[in-house]
Amino acid sequence: MRETWRWFGPADPVTLTHIREAGATGIVTALHDFAPGEVWPLRDIEAHKSLIEAADLTWEVCESIWMADAIKLKGSGAQAEIAAWVETLRNLARAGVKTICYNFMPLLDWTRTDLAYELQGQGQALRFDMVDFVVFDVHILERPNAKADHAPDLLTAAQMRWRDMTATQIDALESNIIAGLPGSAKGFSRADLMAGIESFSALSHADLQANLAAFLKIVVPEAETLGVRLAIHPDDPPFPLFGLPRCVSTADDLEFLLAAQPSPANGLTFCTGSLGARADNDLPAMTRRFGADVHFAHLRNVQREHDGSFYEAAALGGSTDMIAVLSGLLQAEAADPDRSIPMRPDHGHLLAFEQNQKTNPGYSYIGRLKGLAELRGAMAALLHHSNTTKIGEHLQ
Repeated sequence: MRETWRWFGPADPVTLTHIREAGATGIVTALHDFAPGEVWPLRDIEAHKSLIEAADLTWEVCESIWMADAIKLKGSGAQAEIAAWVETLRNLARAGVKTICYNFMPLLDWTRTDLAYELQGQGQALRFDMVDFVVFDVHILERPNAKADHAPDLLTAAQMRWRDMTATQIDALESNIIAGLPGSAKGFSRADLMAGIESFSALSHADLQANLAAFLKIVVPEAETLGVRLAIHPDDPPFPLFGLPRCVSTADDLEFLLAAQPSPANGLTFCTGSLGARADNDLPAMTRRFGADVHFAHLRNVQREHDGSFYEAAALGGSTDMIAVLSGLLQAEAADPDRSIPMRPDHGHLLAFEQNQKTNPGYSYIGRLKGLAELRGAMAALLHHSNTTKIGEHLQ
Protein backbone atom coordinates (compact mmCIF):
# COMPACT_ATOMS: atom_id res chain seq x y z
CA MET A 1 0.00 0.00 0.00
CA ARG A 2 1.12 3.56 -0.74
CA GLU A 3 1.52 5.75 2.34
CA THR A 4 -0.35 9.04 2.01
CA TRP A 5 -1.26 11.92 4.33
CA ARG A 6 -4.25 14.27 4.59
CA TRP A 7 -3.26 17.89 3.93
CA PHE A 8 -5.65 20.83 4.23
CA GLY A 9 -3.64 23.20 2.07
CA PRO A 10 -1.21 26.04 2.78
CA ALA A 11 -3.00 27.03 6.01
CA ASP A 12 -2.60 23.53 7.46
CA PRO A 13 -0.28 23.66 10.50
CA VAL A 14 1.19 20.37 9.27
CA THR A 15 3.29 21.41 6.30
CA LEU A 16 4.32 19.45 3.23
CA THR A 17 7.86 19.33 4.65
CA HIS A 18 6.52 17.72 7.82
CA ILE A 19 4.66 15.18 5.72
CA ARG A 20 7.76 14.25 3.74
CA GLU A 21 9.64 13.74 6.98
CA ALA A 22 6.88 11.39 8.17
CA GLY A 23 7.80 9.10 5.27
CA ALA A 24 4.55 9.44 3.33
CA THR A 25 4.96 9.94 -0.41
CA GLY A 26 1.44 10.89 -1.42
CA ILE A 27 -0.95 13.67 -0.49
CA VAL A 28 -4.69 13.44 0.07
CA THR A 29 -6.28 16.87 -0.31
CA ALA A 30 -8.96 19.00 -1.93
CA LEU A 31 -9.73 22.61 -2.80
CA HIS A 32 -11.34 23.59 0.48
CA ASP A 33 -12.25 27.14 -0.53
CA PHE A 34 -15.04 26.04 -2.88
CA ALA A 35 -18.57 25.35 -1.68
CA PRO A 36 -20.58 22.25 -2.61
CA GLY A 37 -21.97 22.69 -6.11
CA GLU A 38 -19.17 24.97 -7.31
CA VAL A 39 -16.89 23.85 -10.13
CA TRP A 40 -13.18 23.75 -9.28
CA PRO A 41 -11.34 25.57 -12.08
CA LEU A 42 -8.54 23.61 -13.73
CA ARG A 43 -6.04 26.42 -13.06
CA ASP A 44 -6.76 26.26 -9.31
CA ILE A 45 -6.37 22.50 -9.28
CA GLU A 46 -3.08 22.71 -11.15
CA ALA A 47 -1.78 25.42 -8.81
CA HIS A 48 -2.61 23.25 -5.79
CA LYS A 49 -0.92 20.28 -7.43
CA SER A 50 2.18 22.36 -8.17
CA LEU A 51 2.60 23.17 -4.46
CA ILE A 52 2.55 19.46 -3.68
CA GLU A 53 4.97 18.49 -6.42
CA ALA A 54 7.37 21.28 -5.43
CA ALA A 55 7.74 19.43 -2.12
CA ASP A 56 8.61 16.22 -4.01
CA LEU A 57 5.24 14.65 -3.20
CA THR A 58 2.35 13.52 -5.40
CA TRP A 59 -1.35 14.33 -5.20
CA GLU A 60 -2.64 10.76 -4.94
CA VAL A 61 -6.27 11.21 -3.84
CA CYS A 62 -8.80 14.01 -3.95
CA GLU A 63 -10.70 13.96 -0.68
CA SER A 64 -13.32 15.10 -1.34
CA ILE A 65 -15.37 16.61 -4.14
CA TRP A 66 -18.09 18.01 -1.92
CA MET A 67 -21.59 17.29 -3.05
CA ALA A 68 -24.60 19.58 -3.01
CA ASP A 69 -27.39 18.27 -0.78
CA ALA A 70 -29.75 18.50 -3.75
CA ILE A 71 -28.04 15.43 -5.26
CA LYS A 72 -28.78 13.36 -2.17
CA LEU A 73 -32.34 14.69 -2.07
CA LYS A 74 -33.26 14.39 -5.74
CA GLY A 75 -30.82 11.96 -7.36
CA SER A 76 -30.80 12.45 -11.13
CA GLY A 77 -33.26 15.33 -10.66
CA ALA A 78 -30.40 17.50 -9.45
CA GLN A 79 -29.13 17.98 -12.98
CA ALA A 80 -27.23 21.25 -12.52
CA GLU A 81 -25.56 20.07 -9.31
CA ILE A 82 -24.46 16.77 -10.84
CA ALA A 83 -23.17 18.58 -13.93
CA ALA A 84 -21.00 20.79 -11.70
CA TRP A 85 -19.71 17.75 -9.80
CA VAL A 86 -18.82 16.01 -13.08
CA GLU A 87 -17.04 19.11 -14.41
CA THR A 88 -14.85 19.17 -11.29
CA LEU A 89 -14.20 15.45 -11.82
CA ARG A 90 -13.08 16.18 -15.38
CA ASN A 91 -10.78 18.98 -14.28
CA LEU A 92 -9.15 16.77 -11.65
CA ALA A 93 -8.62 14.06 -14.27
CA ARG A 94 -7.10 16.60 -16.68
CA ALA A 95 -4.63 17.52 -13.93
CA GLY A 96 -3.77 13.86 -13.39
CA VAL A 97 -5.66 13.27 -10.10
CA LYS A 98 -7.37 9.95 -10.71
CA THR A 99 -8.66 8.68 -7.33
CA ILE A 100 -11.66 10.57 -5.96
CA CYS A 101 -13.08 10.11 -2.47
CA TYR A 102 -16.62 11.38 -1.82
CA ASN A 103 -19.51 10.66 0.53
CA PHE A 104 -23.29 10.48 0.40
CA MET A 105 -24.13 11.43 3.99
CA PRO A 106 -27.28 13.57 4.13
CA LEU A 107 -26.84 17.02 5.62
CA LEU A 108 -23.95 16.37 8.06
CA ASP A 109 -20.61 14.79 7.24
CA TRP A 110 -18.55 13.12 9.97
CA THR A 111 -19.85 13.94 13.44
CA ARG A 112 -18.34 13.92 16.94
CA THR A 113 -19.58 15.22 20.28
CA ASP A 114 -16.18 15.64 22.00
CA LEU A 115 -13.00 16.82 20.27
CA ALA A 116 -10.73 16.46 23.32
CA TYR A 117 -11.71 13.28 25.17
CA GLU A 118 -9.03 12.51 27.73
CA LEU A 119 -7.47 9.04 27.53
CA GLN A 120 -5.29 8.42 30.56
CA GLY A 121 -1.68 8.32 29.44
CA GLN A 122 -2.63 8.47 25.74
CA GLY A 123 -3.52 12.10 25.12
CA GLN A 124 -6.84 13.37 23.77
CA ALA A 125 -9.11 11.60 21.30
CA LEU A 126 -12.21 12.35 19.27
CA ARG A 127 -15.37 10.82 20.71
CA PHE A 128 -18.99 10.26 19.75
CA ASP A 129 -20.97 10.01 22.97
CA MET A 130 -24.47 8.73 22.34
CA VAL A 131 -25.92 10.29 25.50
CA ASP A 132 -24.47 13.68 24.59
CA PHE A 133 -25.91 13.33 21.10
CA VAL A 134 -29.36 12.63 22.53
CA VAL A 135 -28.95 15.66 24.82
CA PHE A 136 -28.32 17.81 21.76
CA ASP A 137 -31.09 16.27 19.64
CA VAL A 138 -33.81 16.30 22.31
CA HIS A 139 -32.95 19.15 24.67
CA ILE A 140 -30.83 21.67 22.73
CA LEU A 141 -32.04 21.36 19.14
CA GLU A 142 -35.52 20.30 20.35
CA ARG A 143 -36.18 18.45 17.12
CA PRO A 144 -39.85 17.53 16.81
CA ASN A 145 -40.48 13.85 17.61
CA ALA A 146 -36.81 13.31 18.44
CA LYS A 147 -37.66 11.18 21.46
CA ALA A 148 -39.20 8.55 19.19
CA ASP A 149 -35.78 7.89 17.62
CA HIS A 150 -33.97 7.08 20.88
CA ALA A 151 -34.20 4.19 23.35
CA PRO A 152 -35.83 4.88 26.73
CA ASP A 153 -32.60 4.28 28.68
CA LEU A 154 -30.77 6.83 26.50
CA LEU A 155 -33.55 9.36 27.00
CA THR A 156 -33.32 8.90 30.77
CA ALA A 157 -29.53 9.24 30.77
CA ALA A 158 -29.75 12.31 28.54
CA GLN A 159 -32.31 13.96 30.80
CA MET A 160 -30.01 13.50 33.80
CA ARG A 161 -26.96 14.82 31.96
CA TRP A 162 -28.82 17.80 30.49
CA ARG A 163 -29.99 18.80 33.96
CA ASP A 164 -26.39 19.22 35.14
CA MET A 165 -24.82 20.82 32.07
CA THR A 166 -23.46 24.35 32.20
CA ALA A 167 -23.98 26.95 29.48
CA THR A 168 -20.33 26.53 28.46
CA GLN A 169 -20.76 22.76 28.08
CA ILE A 170 -23.93 23.23 26.06
CA ASP A 171 -22.23 25.70 23.71
CA ALA A 172 -19.25 23.35 23.26
CA LEU A 173 -21.48 20.37 22.46
CA GLU A 174 -23.47 22.33 19.90
CA SER A 175 -20.29 23.64 18.28
CA ASN A 176 -18.73 20.18 18.08
CA ILE A 177 -21.76 18.69 16.35
CA ILE A 178 -22.82 21.37 13.87
CA ALA A 179 -20.04 23.94 13.43
CA GLY A 180 -18.21 21.79 10.86
CA LEU A 181 -15.16 19.58 11.38
CA PRO A 182 -12.02 19.42 9.18
CA GLY A 183 -12.89 17.97 5.80
CA SER A 184 -16.60 18.69 6.21
CA ALA A 185 -18.41 20.54 3.47
CA LYS A 186 -19.91 23.16 5.77
CA GLY A 187 -21.10 24.07 9.24
CA PHE A 188 -24.61 24.92 10.33
CA SER A 189 -26.49 27.25 12.60
CA ARG A 190 -29.23 25.65 14.69
CA ALA A 191 -31.92 27.10 12.39
CA ASP A 192 -30.11 25.90 9.25
CA LEU A 193 -29.79 22.41 10.70
CA MET A 194 -33.50 22.25 11.54
CA ALA A 195 -34.40 23.41 8.02
CA GLY A 196 -32.08 20.82 6.51
CA ILE A 197 -33.51 18.03 8.64
CA GLU A 198 -37.00 18.98 7.52
CA SER A 199 -35.96 18.91 3.86
CA PHE A 200 -34.64 15.34 4.21
CA SER A 201 -37.31 14.06 6.60
CA ALA A 202 -39.45 12.35 3.95
CA LEU A 203 -36.56 10.22 2.64
CA SER A 204 -36.31 6.56 3.63
CA HIS A 205 -33.20 4.39 3.49
CA ALA A 206 -34.46 2.97 0.17
CA ASP A 207 -35.07 6.49 -1.20
CA LEU A 208 -31.53 7.56 -0.35
CA GLN A 209 -30.15 4.39 -1.93
CA ALA A 210 -32.16 5.07 -5.07
CA ASN A 211 -30.76 8.61 -5.28
CA LEU A 212 -27.24 7.26 -4.86
CA ALA A 213 -27.86 4.71 -7.61
CA ALA A 214 -29.20 7.45 -9.90
CA PHE A 215 -26.10 9.56 -9.23
CA LEU A 216 -23.79 6.62 -9.95
CA LYS A 217 -25.58 5.86 -13.20
CA ILE A 218 -24.56 9.30 -14.44
CA VAL A 219 -21.05 9.71 -13.00
CA VAL A 220 -19.55 6.20 -13.20
CA PRO A 221 -19.53 6.03 -17.04
CA GLU A 222 -17.89 9.46 -17.06
CA ALA A 223 -15.27 8.25 -14.57
CA GLU A 224 -14.60 5.19 -16.72
CA THR A 225 -13.99 7.39 -19.74
CA LEU A 226 -11.60 9.58 -17.72
CA GLY A 227 -9.74 6.65 -16.18
CA VAL A 228 -10.82 7.79 -12.72
CA ARG A 229 -11.50 5.59 -9.68
CA LEU A 230 -14.42 6.72 -7.51
CA ALA A 231 -14.10 5.73 -3.85
CA ILE A 232 -17.18 6.38 -1.72
CA HIS A 233 -16.54 6.97 1.98
CA PRO A 234 -18.75 5.18 4.52
CA ASP A 235 -21.10 7.06 6.80
CA ASP A 236 -19.46 8.39 9.97
CA PRO A 237 -20.99 7.38 12.29
CA PRO A 238 -22.57 4.49 10.37
CA PHE A 239 -26.14 4.85 11.63
CA PRO A 240 -28.98 7.39 11.27
CA LEU A 241 -28.64 10.82 12.86
CA PHE A 242 -31.53 13.20 13.57
CA GLY A 243 -33.96 10.62 12.19
CA LEU A 244 -32.35 10.80 8.74
CA PRO A 245 -31.26 7.67 6.86
CA ARG A 246 -27.69 6.82 5.92
CA CYS A 247 -27.00 4.34 3.14
CA VAL A 248 -23.25 3.54 3.20
CA SER A 249 -23.04 1.96 6.64
CA THR A 250 -23.12 -1.84 6.32
CA ALA A 251 -21.86 -4.66 4.13
CA ASP A 252 -25.28 -4.86 2.50
CA ASP A 253 -25.09 -1.13 1.72
CA LEU A 254 -21.69 -1.59 0.06
CA GLU A 255 -23.01 -4.54 -1.93
CA PHE A 256 -25.94 -2.42 -3.14
CA LEU A 257 -23.88 0.52 -4.37
CA LEU A 258 -21.36 -1.69 -6.16
CA ALA A 259 -24.15 -3.66 -7.86
CA ALA A 260 -26.02 -0.47 -8.76
CA GLN A 261 -23.37 0.44 -11.34
CA PRO A 262 -20.83 -2.38 -11.75
CA SER A 263 -17.54 -0.94 -12.98
CA PRO A 264 -13.86 -0.82 -12.06
CA ALA A 265 -14.47 2.92 -11.62
CA ASN A 266 -17.12 2.39 -8.92
CA GLY A 267 -15.30 1.53 -5.70
CA LEU A 268 -14.80 2.14 -2.01
CA THR A 269 -12.86 4.13 0.53
CA PHE A 270 -12.43 1.46 3.19
CA CYS A 271 -12.54 3.49 6.40
CA THR A 272 -11.92 1.13 9.29
CA GLY A 273 -12.99 3.73 11.85
CA SER A 274 -16.33 4.52 10.22
CA LEU A 275 -17.29 0.94 9.48
CA GLY A 276 -15.78 -0.26 12.76
CA ALA A 277 -18.17 1.87 14.84
CA ARG A 278 -20.86 -0.78 14.19
CA ALA A 279 -20.47 -4.08 16.03
CA ASP A 280 -22.32 -5.94 13.25
CA ASN A 281 -19.70 -4.95 10.66
CA ASP A 282 -17.08 -7.72 10.41
CA LEU A 283 -14.22 -5.72 8.92
CA PRO A 284 -11.79 -8.59 8.16
CA ALA A 285 -14.62 -10.40 6.35
CA MET A 286 -15.46 -7.19 4.49
CA THR A 287 -11.88 -6.87 3.22
CA ARG A 288 -12.17 -10.38 1.81
CA ARG A 289 -15.57 -9.64 0.29
CA PHE A 290 -14.85 -6.20 -1.13
CA GLY A 291 -11.04 -6.07 -1.35
CA ALA A 292 -11.05 -5.92 -5.14
CA ASP A 293 -13.23 -2.80 -4.97
CA VAL A 294 -11.15 -0.85 -2.44
CA HIS A 295 -9.52 2.14 -4.15
CA PHE A 296 -8.43 3.97 -0.99
CA ALA A 297 -8.08 3.13 2.72
CA HIS A 298 -8.46 5.18 5.91
CA LEU A 299 -6.77 3.20 8.66
CA ARG A 300 -7.82 4.04 12.20
CA ASN A 301 -9.44 2.20 15.08
CA VAL A 302 -12.32 2.95 17.40
CA GLN A 303 -13.30 1.55 20.78
CA ARG A 304 -17.02 0.80 20.77
CA GLU A 305 -19.19 1.02 23.87
CA HIS A 306 -22.44 -0.77 24.65
CA ASP A 307 -24.76 2.21 24.02
CA GLY A 308 -23.39 3.06 20.55
CA SER A 309 -20.77 5.52 21.78
CA PHE A 310 -17.19 5.19 20.55
CA TYR A 311 -13.86 6.97 20.71
CA GLU A 312 -10.78 6.96 18.52
CA ALA A 313 -8.38 4.31 19.80
CA ALA A 314 -4.76 3.54 18.94
CA ALA A 315 -4.30 2.18 15.43
CA LEU A 316 -3.60 -1.35 16.64
CA GLY A 317 -5.98 -1.16 19.62
CA GLY A 318 -9.72 -0.69 19.82
CA SER A 319 -12.54 -2.95 18.69
CA THR A 320 -11.29 -3.75 15.18
CA ASP A 321 -8.69 -6.44 14.47
CA MET A 322 -6.46 -4.13 12.45
CA ILE A 323 -3.89 -6.83 11.72
CA ALA A 324 -6.57 -8.97 10.08
CA VAL A 325 -7.82 -5.96 8.11
CA LEU A 326 -4.32 -5.14 6.87
CA SER A 327 -3.80 -8.76 5.93
CA GLY A 328 -7.01 -8.72 3.89
CA LEU A 329 -6.08 -5.52 2.07
CA LEU A 330 -2.58 -6.79 1.32
CA GLN A 331 -4.04 -10.00 -0.07
CA ALA A 332 -6.37 -7.96 -2.28
CA GLU A 333 -3.33 -6.08 -3.58
CA ALA A 334 -1.39 -9.29 -4.17
CA ALA A 335 -4.13 -10.56 -6.47
CA ASP A 336 -3.19 -7.77 -8.91
CA PRO A 337 0.58 -7.11 -9.15
CA ASP A 338 -0.03 -3.69 -10.73
CA ARG A 339 -2.25 -2.50 -7.90
CA SER A 340 -1.21 -0.40 -4.92
CA ILE A 341 -3.93 0.93 -2.61
CA PRO A 342 -3.27 4.44 -1.24
CA MET A 343 -3.74 4.46 2.53
CA ARG A 344 -3.52 7.13 5.16
CA PRO A 345 -3.46 7.17 8.96
CA ASP A 346 -6.54 8.91 10.28
CA HIS A 347 -7.67 10.80 13.39
CA GLY A 348 -4.58 10.55 15.53
CA HIS A 349 -4.56 11.30 19.23
CA LEU A 350 -3.57 14.79 20.35
CA LEU A 351 -0.55 14.14 22.56
CA ALA A 352 0.65 16.47 25.32
CA PHE A 353 3.52 17.86 23.21
CA GLU A 354 1.04 19.38 20.72
CA GLN A 355 -1.84 20.34 23.00
CA ASN A 356 -0.79 23.98 23.19
CA GLN A 357 -0.15 24.24 19.47
CA LYS A 358 -2.54 24.95 16.61
CA THR A 359 -3.99 21.70 15.27
CA ASN A 360 -7.08 20.60 13.38
CA PRO A 361 -9.25 18.25 15.49
CA GLY A 362 -8.23 14.68 14.72
CA TYR A 363 -5.35 15.79 12.53
CA SER A 364 -2.44 16.36 14.87
CA TYR A 365 1.00 15.64 13.48
CA ILE A 366 2.52 13.41 16.15
CA GLY A 367 -0.67 11.42 16.73
CA ARG A 368 -0.94 10.53 13.06
CA LEU A 369 2.81 9.96 12.85
CA LYS A 370 2.44 7.43 15.67
CA GLY A 371 -0.43 5.74 13.86
CA LEU A 372 1.46 5.61 10.57
CA ALA A 373 4.50 4.09 12.27
CA GLU A 374 2.36 1.38 13.88
CA LEU A 375 0.62 0.59 10.59
CA ARG A 376 3.89 0.62 8.68
CA GLY A 377 5.43 -1.85 11.13
CA ALA A 378 2.40 -4.14 11.04
CA MET A 379 2.39 -4.20 7.24
CA ALA A 380 6.13 -4.89 7.12
CA ALA A 381 5.68 -7.83 9.50
CA LEU A 382 2.77 -9.23 7.48
CA LEU A 383 4.69 -8.92 4.21
CA HIS A 384 7.78 -10.48 5.75
CA HIS A 385 5.74 -13.42 7.04
CA SER A 386 4.06 -13.83 3.66
CA ASN A 387 7.37 -13.77 1.78
CA THR A 388 9.13 -16.19 4.13
CA THR A 389 6.15 -18.55 3.97
CA LYS A 390 6.29 -18.52 0.17
CA ILE A 391 10.05 -19.18 0.22
CA GLY A 392 9.55 -22.07 2.63
CA GLU A 393 6.83 -23.58 0.45
CA HIS A 394 9.06 -23.23 -2.62
CA LEU A 395 11.99 -24.97 -0.86
CA GLN A 396 9.75 -27.86 0.15
